[in-house]
This record gives sequence, structure tokens and C-alpha cells, in this order.
Amino acid sequence: MEVLTPLLTVFAQPQLLALVALGTFAGIYVGAIPGLSVTMAVSILISFTFSWDVYPAISLMIGIYMGGVYGGARTAILLNIPGAPSAIATALDGYPMARRGEAGTAIGVTTVMSCIGGFVGIGVLALAAPLVSDFALRFQPRDYMLLALLGILLVGSLSTGSLVKGIFAGALGIAIGAVGRDPLTFTERFTFDLQILEGGISFIAVMIGMFGVSEALLQLHHVDKPAIRQKIDRIVPSLATVRKHLPLSLQTSTIGVVIGALPGTGGDIAALMAYDHAKRVTKHPERPFGEGAMEGLVAPETANNAAVGGAFIPMMTLGIPGDAVTAIMIGALFIHGLNPGPMLMIDRPEMFWFIVGALLTANVFMLIFGLTGIKLFTRIVEMPRSVLIPLILLLSIVGAYAVNNSIADVYWMLGFGVFGYFLRHYGYPLGPVILGVILSRLLDDNWRRAIISEREDLGRFFAGIFSSPLSTVLFIGVVLIFVSQTPLWRRLKGRLLRPSGT
Repeated sequence: MEVLTPLLTVFAQPQLLALVALGTFAGIYVGAIPGLSVTMAVSILISFTFSWDVYPAISLMIGIYMGGVYGGARTAILLNIPGAPSAIATALDGYPMARRGEAGTAIGVTTVMSCIGGFVGIGVLALAAPLVSDFALRFQPRDYMLLALLGILLVGSLSTGSLVKGIFAGALGIAIGAVGRDPLTFTERFTFDLQILEGGISFIAVMIGMFGVSEALLQLHHVDKPAIRQKIDRIVPSLATVRKHLPLSLQTSTIGVVIGALPGTGGDIAALMAYDHAKRVTKHPERPFGEGAMEGLVAPETANNAAVGGAFIPMMTLGIPGDAVTAIMIGALFIHGLNPGPMLMIDRPEMFWFIVGALLTANVFMLIFGLTGIKLFTRIVEMPRSVLIPLILLLSIVGAYAVNNSIADVYWMLGFGVFGYFLRHYGYPLGPVILGVILSRLLDDNWRRAIISEREDLGRFFAGIFSSPLSTVLFIGVVLIFVSQTPLWRRLKGRLLRPSGT
């Protein structure tokens, strides 16, 4: 009873219920607009809610958070412009479905699977938070570095063509992410003595340009073709479809929770790793990955929403934010006189259960709002290309400018859009470029922390890897993923699997 009372507080008070619903609804549409991030929305809310009671303030923020993570899939599916980095993997198969007239089906599947992932993440938060947070604390800088390497090796999975092109694209992304002043020594890197490069390049501008502007330029080749009519007779996926993909969704939800609980990672890395996992375990997809595979929607959408619950685990149990949004929420709790961490669980356990209840409520509203308005949204894809192309460019410009209110970001976005167009024209995948930009900082910072902790001795660094079971497992994973994607291994595998006598 002591648990149920705070858990059901949101349901029992109409004001709190309305605030969660309002936040979730707003979060879906904030997340769908490129450049308007959930982090930005929650940080703005602090200035409006600092004088409120703690329950209403947290209710609104949680609604924005949950809705915003899901909302990024909308424009990823309809326009091939991820509304958030966590929706990059969703665009890989969602947009091909929309181009075949199946946008309604794609949005319906992502909504239901996002809800399942959200429930798994919240369930782990409620039942196993101390265990998961203890596991997350075991990660040392070298483990984060190896995790980033695992993510970068996903280029082989994200690229449908040449592995070499995929690796080149990932390395290019790392180089772009390294532009600016070194955060440790403050020396310039890849700035070429240009002041505009000293602050680095916004990865949001890179992402919007490479996906949005390059898509608009490609659409110019087909401007006279008729628009694709969307089939929206069935939006909610059938029970058979949900049952078929439930094992994969539970597997990728687990990935999402674990990655989300690692400080400084988040749903974008979780979604990409889940997509890679789906490609490896799905033996016979109905369609190839990258061409509209349903599994390519299920995996990233369950993972990035499960990562929401995962991000709250270190925040509530240790006072360490799992991602940027929970870092802001820690600030909000401090403003309201609360101290997130172990003592909060002891002194104010009702706050922990209230947050769990608010997350559950927001997840339910996400399902309700996510399944409404789909027919109106799918009309976007049915617009004539003469209207759709300017709309894509307008959204891209607004999104790039909104990040820092800087016209320079708009120029970067347009430049990377043209660059992305030529990359796509010559068969280079864009996903690994964005992945490299996102993981660049994680890889760079933790590599240097790890090597400094070993007194810049490579021998001690590798000895440390093999002295830790966690580091050893991650290192073996890096080696196996790299080897499994080489042409030599594929030829050897083909010979081993070839029936005898052929």
C-alpha cells in the first residue's frame, strides 16, 4: 500500500493527469520537428516551473521526455529527416515503407513497439534499479571507449553496400565530430585557423543536412513523378504482428535499458545497437534491411524508448544522470529541495514511485496520441513533390537554426546537405557518418581518460582490458564484429555452410 499510493498519485489527481497528457502531446510534436530537441524543451520548462510544486513540475517534464523520444520517428518515416538522433535507425526502413505507400503501417508499428519498449524500461526501473545501476558503475573509461568502438563497427551493418565505404563514412563522421577546440587541452583541432570552426560543428546541423537537404536534392530528379498514395486502412498492427515481433522487441528493450543506464550514452546509441542486433538475429526478414524490413522499425523504437526508463536508473539510485534530459531533471529536483541519489530512495521513497507512476502514465498517453492524427500526417507524403521539396527545405532550415539560433548552423546544414547528396549518389551510406559524429566525443574522451589512468602505457592499457571480465567481453565483441564483416570470413562462412557435394 505504501508503494501503490505514490504510484497512483498521477491517476488520482486530474491536474497531474492533465499535465502528463499535455507534456506527452507536446513532446511528440516537439520531437517530430528537426532541431527542437527534448533537452531544449525540458530545460526551458525549468524556468517556467521552478515556482510550482514538485509533482506538477516533474509530471510535465516526464510527459515531454517520453513523448519527445517517440516523436522523432514521425518525420524519420515520412520525410527521411530524423526528428532526433535516436530516430536515425528508424529512418533506414521506415522511409522506404513510406515510399511504398505504407507510412500508416510504419507509424502504427513504431507507436505500439515504442509503448512496449517504454513499459519494459519502466518495469526494470521499478523492479531492478539497484542491480542495473551497480552494473553501470562497473564501466570504466576503457569500457566506454570499447562501447564506442562497438558502435562505430555498426557501420558494417548500417551500410548495405561496400564495407569499406561504410568504414570510411564512419571515420569521416569521427573526424567531423573532432572539429573544434580540444576539451582537455583547449588546443585547436581541424580548425585550419578559422574562427568559425573553433566551437565545433553542431551534429544536429550535420544530421538535418545529410538526411533532409540531400533527400530534397534527390527528389529533384523525380519532381514530375506522381505522389505516392498511402494505404491507411489499418493503422493499429494486428495481434499476430505484435506476437511475431515480441521476442525481438523484448531483446532490444533489454539493450535499450542497459545502454540507457550508462551515463553519457542514451537512446541514440541504444537504437543503433538494437538495429544491428536485429540484423544479426533475424534470419529471414520479409524484406531486406534498409528496404522496409519491419524488424528495422521494431528494434530501434523499442530500444530508444526503453532507454528512457534506463536513464532514470542511475539518476534515482546514484544521483548520476543517464543522459542530458535526466541531468536537467536532477537540477529541477535540486531546485525543489530534493537530492537525487541513494538518500532520496531512503528519505523520500514516495518520490521514486511517483516518477515511476508518471512514466507509466506518459507511456499510455504516448500510445493514445501516437495512434491519432496518423491520417493527417500521412498526407504529407502524398503532397506533390513541387510542394514537398520546399517543405523539406523549410523544416531543415528552421531545425538547424533553432539549435543555437545561429545562421552559421544553417550554412553548415546546407553544405552538409550538398555533401550528403554526393555521398548518396556514389553509394556511401549516411547513417555511419552521423553515428561517427555522435560517438566521436565518447570515444575521444574515454580513450584519453583510459590511457592517462594507465600512465600512457599501451602495455598496461591492454593488460587492464584482459584483467577485467567486462572489458574482456567488450574487446572480444569488437574483434568478433570486425572479423565477421570481413570478406575473408564471409567466404569461409560460405564454404562451411555449403552443402557437401556441391
